[in-house]
Amino acid sequence: MRCFTVLGPSQAGKTTLVRALAALDGDGVATESLGLLSLTEFGYLGERWCALDLPGGADYAALARGPLMASDAAILCVPPDPDAAMLAAPYLRVIEASGTPCFIFINRMDSARARVREVVAALQGYTAHAIVLRQIPIREGDTVVGAVDLISERAWRYREGQHSTLVELPQSGPVAEREAEARAALLEAMSDYDDELLEELIEDRIPATGALFEIASREFSANVVMPALMGSAEKSNGITRLMKALRHETPDASVLRERLAAGGPAPAAVAFFAEIRKHLGKVVAVRALADGIATGHPLGGGNLGGLVTCAGAHPASLAPGAVAMAVKSDQLSAGRPLLADRMPDRPDWAEGQAPSLARVLIPDSERDEVRLSAALARLVEVDPNIATTTEDETGQPVLISQGPMHLRHLLGVLEEDFGIKVETRTPQVPWRETIARPVEVRYRHRKQTGGAGQFADVALTVRPQPRGDGFAFDETVKGGAVPRNFFPSVEAGAEEAMQRGPLGFPVIDIAVTLTDGKHHAVDSSDHAFRTAARMGVREALTEAGPLLLQSIDRVTIHVPSVCSGALVGLVSGLKGQVLGFDRDPDLRGWDVFRANLPASARDELLHALAGATQGTAWIETRFDHFEEVYGREAEEVSKARLAALAAH
Repeated sequence: MRCFTVLGPSQAGKTTLVRALAALDGDGVATESLGLLSLTEFGYLGERWCALDLPGGADYAALARGPLMASDAAILCVPPDPDAAMLAAPYLRVIEASGTPCFIFINRMDSARARVREVVAALQGYTAHAIVLRQIPIREGDTVVGAVDLISERAWRYREGQHSTLVELPQSGPVAEREAEARAALLEAMSDYDDELLEELIEDRIPATGALFEIASREFSANVVMPALMGSAEKSNGITRLMKALRHETPDASVLRERLAAGGPAPAAVAFFAEIRKHLGKVVAVRALADGIATGHPLGGGNLGGLVTCAGAHPASLAPGAVAMAVKSDQLSAGRPLLADRMPDRPDWAEGQAPSLARVLIPDSERDEVRLSAALARLVEVDPNIATTTEDETGQPVLISQGPMHLRHLLGVLEEDFGIKVETRTPQVPWRETIARPVEVRYRHRKQTGGAGQFADVALTVRPQPRGDGFAFDETVKGGAVPRNFFPSVEAGAEEAMQRGPLGFPVIDIAVTLTDGKHHAVDSSDHAFRTAARMGVREALTEAGPLLLQSIDRVTIHVPSVCSGALVGLVSGLKGQVLGFDRDPDLRGWDVFRANLPASARDELLHALAGATQGTAWIETRFDHFEEVYGREAEEVSKARLAALAAH
C-alpha cells in the first residue's frame, strides 16, 4: 500500500478530489475519520492506496505534519487563481520542510479565468522547488475543454463524469505553439537533474517518450521538482492522469522509512494521528514501514494492542506500507516514529509551529474541574499542536491552540467525548507595579495580649531597582539593634508586602535595606519582625510613587513577504514597536517580522493578522520586559483591578 496526503486551502476541493480518485476503479473503497483527519483506502489497477485528507484553513496547516510523516507523496490542491497562491503558501512550507514529493493539482479548471502559467508563477514564489507544468489546457474561448500532456504529447478532451477522449493534437495554431513552448520549458527543467537528457537537448535529439516518463518518475521520487497537473475533481476531469502519475512515480514505503531515519535507526512504523474516543480511549493511526508490526508485539516501548483497518477488519499484523488504527496502545503518541522498544524524537521539521491562541477554560459545573484537568492531559497526548498551562493568579486551566477553528474543534471534543462543557475567556494580562523614588520608613509593631506580647521596630530604606533586577534585601544594622537571627524574618515580611502593591498588582524591582531597629528580650519574635517589615514596606510603597508596569512581549511574525509592509502600521496601531524584518533564509516568499508589543494587545494582533494576511501568518511570542504606563490608562487599569479585588 502507498499513502498520500491531500492538502490545500479551504474550498479548493480536496475532499472532492479524494472521492474522485477513489471512484476511478471503485475497488474496495473504505473510509475512516480520526478527529480532523479523514482516511480513504481504495484500489487502483490492483494496487492499494490510502489518501489522507485534512480540512482547509490556516489553523490546520500545522496539523499536516503528522499525515506527511506517513506519506509517500503529497498533493497540493489549489484553485485556478493566482491570488490564491498566498493561501497555499503555508502548505507549501510544510510540504517542502518535510521532504515529501509533491504533485500540484490545479482544480476547477472548468471555471478558470486566469492563465495556468500565472497560477504556477504565483505558487513558485513560495517554494524553492521548481514547479514544472506537465499539462497545458485546451480552451474554446474562455472555457477549458481539455488538456495536452507535455510528455506524451497527447491531447485529451474532457467529458463530464467520464474518462476523457483522446483527440488529435493540432499541428499548427495557438494550441500547437503553446504546447511547443511549454514542452521545451518542461524538458529544460527536467534536464537540470539529468545529464543524459541535457546532452540530448544540446544535440537537438528528440528524447524518447518512455525515457522521459522514467526521468519524470525518478525526479519526482527524488523530490527535486513539483509537477503541476490540472483538471476538475467535481467533473472527474484530469483525475485519471493524476492517478496514473501517482501510480508510476510515487515511491514505496521504504523511501519514507529512510527519510524518517535521517541517519538514525530506521523506524518500524510511524504513529501519525490520534484521537480520544468515548468508551474506547486513545486511538492512534499507525503506518507499518517494516515487517513485524503485529498485535501483542513490542512497538513504541510497549505491546501493540488491537488493530482496526478503515474497512473495519481486525488484522493480526500489518504488511509494510499498510495503515490501521491501533487501540489499547496508550504508549504510542501521534507524530512519532516507532521502534520496538521506544519512540525516537520526531524530526525537526515535524515539531511544527507553537500554538498561539490562549483561552482560559471555565467548566459549567464546579464538579467538572478535576475532570477537565484530566481531559486536557488526554488531549495533549493525542494532539502535539496544542499546549496547556494554568493562569498564574487564578490557577484556572489555559488551552493554547493553533487558532479559532482549532479551538472550536477542541471544545467540541471536550463536550462530546468527555462530557465537559466549558466557557472561555482571554487570560489575564500580567500587570506589575514598582516605585519611582526611594523612601525611608520606620514601623513599630507592638501588641500586648496578657502573656508574652509582640514587639518589633524596624527602620527601612525602600528604593527602586533597575528594570529586571528583581528583589534585593540587605542590612546595615549597627550595634545589634536587631539581632541577626531576625534578619530572615524581615526579608520575608518585605517579600510578603510585595505580593500586592497600592495599585493592586504584584510589586517588582525594588530593594529593601534594614538600617536600624529595636527589639525586646522577651516580646520580640520572628513573627513580630515579619509583621513589622510587611507593614513598613506597605507604607513605603504608597509613599514612593507607585508606577504601573505592563508586560511587553518580543513577537516574531512569520508572514508572506507581500504582507510585510502592512504590518508596520498594524503593529504601531497596537502601541507596539517595530524592530525590523528580514527575508526568511529557509522559506522562499516569507519574511520574519520582529516587534515589541504589549501583552494586552496579543489577541488584537492575532485578529488583525488574520485579516491582513488571510490567516497565513503565524507568531512566536516570549516575555521581554516590563515598561511603565502613565496617565489615564494607568488609572483605569488600577481602578478596575482594585474594584475586582474588593468584589472578591
